Amino acid sequence: MTASTAGRAPFGALSDIRVIDLTQMLAGPYGTMMLADHGAQVIKVEPPEGDMTRQAGPFRQDDAQKVLGGYFQSIDRNKLSVCLDLKTDAGRAALKALVRDADAVTENFRAGVMERLGLGWEVLREINPRLVYGALRGFGDPRTGASPYVDWPAFDPVAQAMGGIMAITGPDANTPTKVGPGVGDIIPGMMLAFGVLAAVHHARRTGEGQFVDVSMVDAVLAVCERMVYQHSIQGVVSRPEGNHHPFLTPFGLLPAADGWIAVAAQQDPTFVALCAAVDAPALAADPRFATHAARNANRAEVLAALGERTSRFTKAELNRRLGGRIPYGPVLNIAEIAADPHFAARSMLAEVEQPGGDPVRVAGVPIKMTATPGGVRTRAPLLGEHTRAQLRLAGLSDDEIQSLIDLRAARALDHPQGAPQ
Repeated sequence: MTASTAGRAPFGALSDIRVIDLTQMLAGPYGTMMLADHGAQVIKVEPPEGDMTRQAGPFRQDDAQKVLGGYFQSIDRNKLSVCLDLKTDAGRAALKALVRDADAVTENFRAGVMERLGLGWEVLREINPRLVYGALRGFGDPRTGASPYVDWPAFDPVAQAMGGIMAITGPDANTPTKVGPGVGDIIPGMMLAFGVLAAVHHARRTGEGQFVDVSMVDAVLAVCERMVYQHSIQGVVSRPEGNHHPFLTPFGLLPAADGWIAVAAQQDPTFVALCAAVDAPALAADPRFATHAARNANRAEVLAALGERTSRFTKAELNRRLGGRIPYGPVLNIAEIAADPHFAARSMLAEVEQPGGDPVRVAGVPIKMTATPGGVRTRAPLLGEHTRAQLRLAGLSDDEIQSLIDLRAARALDHPQGAPQ
C-alpha cells in the first residue's frame, strides 16, 4: 500500500505528542522519525534552503522534479515541514509560537548555536515550562557534562571511531573497520527518541520539562558495553573480532557454496545438531570439539572443519537443513531481502509516494503494536509544505505568514523544493 500525502489522520501510540524538530542530516531525524512512525506530530522546521539531505539523492534517472531524494524520503516520512529563517526576528518569533503548545523541541546544532539565536533551552522553557528540549551533539552539551571536545563537529565515522565500535569491528585484530550502516548517527538518534519520550512522560506527571542531552560518542560506547566490562574485569583491550565471538564457539559466519550463513551453536547439544545437519557427526565426537571449553581452545580448527562442510551446500540447502533446528540464518543482501517472505509478512519494505514518478520503497517500522500500530503513512514533506497551516494553528495572522513565506522565497531562489503551503 502506498502511503498517501493527503492530510494525515491521527494514528499510533504517540498521536497526542507534538514535536518541533530542528534536526538535520541523519542522527536527529532518525530519532524523530521513530516518534513520527508511531503517530507523534513532528513539525520539521527547516531553513530556506532546506535540510542538507534534501538534495543528497539518490534520484531515479527519470525523476525530472528531484524534490525528494531517497535519503530524505527514508527518514523524514510521516513528518510535516515548516520553513523558517531563524536568523530573522520574524522567524524566531514564529518558532516561539510553535513551541508554546509543543511537548518537545529537538535540535542537533553544535553547542551554543541556539543560544546565539536567542532560542536556547533557558529561553524556550520560559515560554513553555512543560517543554522537553532534546539536544543531540557529537560530544554532548556542557549542561550535563563539559567535554573537552564540545566544540568538535562530528558525523557518523567520528562517532564510530571515538565511541569504540570501530576498534572491535574488522576482519582481524589489526584492521579497525567502519560498520556499514551509519550506526554512529542512528544509535544516538534512537537514544534521543527514548530520552524525549521519557522526559515527556515525566513532564506529564509533574508539569516539569527538562533538557535531554545525547552525545553521539557516548551512545556508541553504550552499545559497546562488552568491551567495557572485559577491560575492567580481565584487563583486556578488545580488538577487531572478525566474524566470530571472542569466547563463544561457533558463533558467527560460516561459508556456503553461494555466500555465507550465520550460526549460534555454542551450546553442546546445538553443536551436535549442527554437525549432524551438515553430515559431519564425527566433528561433534572429536575430543577437541566435544565441549564448549574445548571448542574455544581449538577455535581455528573447529571453524575450519565446519566451514569445509557448510561450503558444500548452497544457502537454500542450508535453510532446509538448519532452519528451525538451531539458531541460524543466511546472510541476505537487499535483493534477497526484497524477495524473502518474512519481510513481506512483517511489512518491513514500505512504499511512499514519489512526486512525478512511481512510488519508492523505504524501510518499514520494526516496532509492532496490536492496539496502536505505527506505520509509514505519508511521504516526506516538500520544503515548507505545511508552513501556512501550522503557523495559522500557532496563532500567526495570514499577513504574518505571508511575510515569512516571502522572506523564505527571497532567500531560497537557488534552492527550489516546491512551493510552501
